[in-house]
Amino acid sequence: MSYDGYETFKVETKNAVAWVTFDYPPVNIQGIPMLDDLNRLAETLEQDRDVKVVVFQSAHPEIFVAHADTNFLKDMPTQAVARDSVKLLYLQEVLERISKLPQATIAKVEGFARGGGHEFMLACDMRFAARGKAKFMQMEVGMGILPCGGGASRMARQVGLGRALEIILGAHDFDADRAQDYGTINLALDPEEIGPYVEELADRIAKFPAESIEACKRAVYASIDLPIGEALKEEAYWLYQSMSKTPAQKRFQYADDNGAQFDMSNQRSWDQLVIAIQDVK
Repeated sequence: MSYDGYETFKVETKNAVAWVTFDYPPVNIQGIPMLDDLNRLAETLEQDRDVKVVVFQSAHPEIFVAHADTNFLKDMPTQAVARDSVKLLYLQEVLERISKLPQATIAKVEGFARGGGHEFMLACDMRFAARGKAKFMQMEVGMGILPCGGGASRMARQVGLGRALEIILGAHDFDADRAQDYGTINLALDPEEIGPYVEELADRIAKFPAESIEACKRAVYASIDLPIGEALKEEAYWLYQSMSKTPAQKRFQYADDNGAQFDMSNQRSWDQLVIAIQDVK
């Protein structure tokens, strides 16, 4: 698979991880060029079973991804439309496509992520932010609109209704520690810690079967939208999908043949065993 020719970011693949580095001077603005690049990236990743994890980061010392480009927002029609004639915005379509990638996606945020940049981060599966560098905001209410790249739709799923409305209606900047308290990120880390932490996590996930990574994603996302009975059926469905495409049965048989599950030393060492079992193909 080729990951060349993007205008707004560069892609390096290593150890089944794609490192996507936004580099679109002067401020990594989220405009049509970036959305086109992300759409094309998603199209390639959807077909690439060798890449298991995608990490999004930035070359800009102060900005992760900036807000949506005002050039295409100012050209939007001002006439209200009927509910049944509404179509998804291009921004919504692209970020939803990123959200649905079969790979695990990680946002490594070491700068400003406001507006559409914050919404892009929320569309990723996991988010980590650097203390003293990351800064977040949804400013749309002050401009007379609402977060429309999935922010209004995803925020409450991340943090609950009251907190989502505090973030969206307050339109305040908040830092990495506050984001961790809110629940919009997984973890706030010191600047010297975030790189090694994200790299270790990405490399660890990338050791696991691509099909089981996707199955885990699909089942977890389904749990947000479905009643528990239907969500459990999704779990069972994706179990069968992963069992049919991975060496899971061989690994269970290996563990059973060796009596591994009854060994107390193994029970103390699952963190390492789950990596070692990857040698059973």
